[in-house]
Amino acid sequence: MDLQSLPVKDGFRLRGEAVTRLETFVDAAFAFAVTLLAVSFESVPGTFAELMDAMRRVPAFVAGFAMLATFWAAHNRFSRRFGLEDGPVMLLSLALVAIVLVYIFPLRILMAGMVSFFTGGWAPGALDIDTVGDLRAVYCIYGAGFLAMNGLFVALNQHALRKADLLQLDAGEREWTRAERNSYLILGSSALLSIVLALALPMRGDWQKAAPGLAYALLSFVMPLFGVLSARTYRSVLAGQATPVPAPAPAS
Repeated sequence: MDLQSLPVKDGFRLRGEAVTRLETFVDAAFAFAVTLLAVSFESVPGTFAELMDAMRRVPAFVAGFAMLATFWAAHNRFSRRFGLEDGPVMLLSLALVAIVLVYIFPLRILMAGMVSFFTGGWAPGALDIDTVGDLRAVYCIYGAGFLAMNGLFVALNQHALRKADLLQLDAGEREWTRAERNSYLILGSSALLSIVLALALPMRGDWQKAAPGLAYALLSFVMPLFGVLSARTYRSVLAGQATPVPAPAPAS
């Protein structure tokens, strides 16, 4: 592989420029998941009241779509950076497809519930939850899916690090791959915290019932801080390279 001829994006020489059949399959699975997410609208509105009810569901759809888009972009970024399609990558990618097609249902439910909570019931929920046990189960199912998806990206980036010599990753590329892997470890940790809160809290008040979902809100503070620290470490690694490459944006 002539690395000097490869295009560079976000500090990485793009070893996987061509879209493979595996990527096409993953893309199709995510597109189908978005379709399932949109099914929450159920039917085309026939009256103004039905139109307004559909519009109240839009924020939850947008939140769920953004979540799916983040994971899709992560797989696309991995494919472009490393161009790997060996056995482990194929297995992990197929596992991602299977999980996302199941994860879409708790994603719809939890996003609708969170938007309904923050809008004081203006946005409708997606599921009638009658008991505390049901609420705990929803949080745990969603958390397990979120944890599993982030765990797959931890495994993908760890696999790329194991192939670092074969891929001829330079010091900066290796460092940013480690940062990418660690970012998914942090994201997965938020799911573990949510599951623990869901199982441990007595769920007596509204805020206790919302706390497992709010565990994910901590990421809005933790991830930017992690991005700043990772970028600082990356720049120090680049300073020791003979031929530096452009610094990427902070991991997300």
